[in-house]
Amino acid sequence: MNKKKIIIGFVISLILIVAAASLGSTGIGFFDTVQIILHKIFRLPLSADIDPSAVSIVWLLRLPRVLLAFLVGGSLAISGAVCQSVLRNPLASPYILGVSSGASLGAGIIIISGIAIPLLGGFSLPLTGFVFGLAAVFLVVSFSSRIDNSVSNNTIILCGMVLSLFLNALLTALSAVFSDDLRRIVLWQMGSFAMRGWLYAGLLLPFLLIGVLGILLHSKEMDILSFGDDSAKSAGVEAGSLRKKLLALCAVLTGASVALSGVIGFVDLIAPHAARRIIGSRHRQLIPMSFLLGGSLMVCADLAARTIISPSELPVGAITALIGAPFFAWVYFRRKRLGKTLAEAQGRRGRGGEEGEKREEKRGRRGKRGEERGVGC
Repeated sequence: MNKKKIIIGFVISLILIVAAASLGSTGIGFFDTVQIILHKIFRLPLSADIDPSAVSIVWLLRLPRVLLAFLVGGSLAISGAVCQSVLRNPLASPYILGVSSGASLGAGIIIISGIAIPLLGGFSLPLTGFVFGLAAVFLVVSFSSRIDNSVSNNTIILCGMVLSLFLNALLTALSAVFSDDLRRIVLWQMGSFAMRGWLYAGLLLPFLLIGVLGILLHSKEMDILSFGDDSAKSAGVEAGSLRKKLLALCAVLTGASVALSGVIGFVDLIAPHAARRIIGSRHRQLIPMSFLLGGSLMVCADLAARTIISPSELPVGAITALIGAPFFAWVYFRRKRLGKTLAEAQGRRGRGGEEGEKREEKRGRRGKRGEERGVGC
């Protein structure tokens, strides 16, 4: 049943990708877009009524952008699913590891200084963002290991928050000093897929494969770890070591995504929750479903960003935040309400048990009195 759901999700994602490549300031038919894609991949003949400019628009502008959005959304969704499971927190996100703050600081330094690494040129900014993002996660895990040998969930979250605040403060100070570059830094932080060609999608693909394969290899251990460190230890799983490996893989996925598209939030929160409702919590099925849902959500957000005020564009991060902020609040208050309900139920059980014990004591006293009366007679 779950395999069927994944296959259906895959088919819907393909249809959504083609539809997103068809829509824009210049309308192109859905089936025309399908023909263009098949022509480019399999060299199938094109219909005579398809304009050559439409071929260039779909193949060179829209399709690489849509595919990059799908891959970035899927990468962030997988990272979110893993962080929520590993840290056992439904509101956990890979951004709490300091990836986004580190990447933003690295990008800000490149934007302000104007440095271009030889042989990389325009890719100096994404590479620097990726390196700074990974460095931030390395610092968080190192500090957590020094403070707590077991690398507990709370320690990682607190260290990540502290480092994120510190790096954000550094970026704010740099932006205040070099105010001329403030607009470029802010726009990069909001996230965008504008002017991203095939090369960007190709750069993300190897990191995505490494991250996804590495996470799927540990899917059974993640199922065990979701029951807690004690259960994992009794099953022979080293929780601290596994947590470090999984967080490192999340850092690779998130760091590469942020470096190529900027900081785009809430996809990593929404998609895993939706995937769990559809397919359950087993990670071998949860990971691919989270990827499909996260990619589809990002494609829809990018489509909205480039069509709402066409021919201008909105930042993709603004669209996802408009959707994600209410969802975040719903998850938080729902969890709080469930916790309150469980506490009340446990309280009623406790009171019921106490009342039962009192009744047993009364019965015991009555029995003793009856025995004493019998002896007296």
